[in-house]
Amino acid sequence: MAEYARGVGSIAMKILYKPFAIIGSILSARLGRNLFRSLWSTIDDGEPPDATAADATLPKVIGAAALEAATMAAVAAAVSRSTARAFHYLTGYWPEDKKDKDEESQD
Repeated sequence: MAEYARGVGSIAMKILYKPFAIIGSILSARLGRNLFRSLWSTIDDGEPPDATAADATLPKVIGAAALEAATMAAVAAAVSRSTARAFHYLTGYWPEDKKDKDEESQD
């Protein structure tokens, strides 16, 4: 009976966490984009080149893509962690990662 109750509560908390995660992902995308543009402006005066831009050099395109990916990943991780901590602070429940659940079920 306790297993069933814990499972139901866990499902409810996961549903309750979804809006936090969605808002966090929107926030991280905006923050990441703004941070990348700010970092790029310290490197180059122009806009970051697209991969298909005819006038951009290969090192510049690869550098811009690598910087953008690293910036977006770092901001997403920071916002995701902060969102999880805020949710835990408000509810006392830590949002579980699906990978953690899969590893526990295999043991």
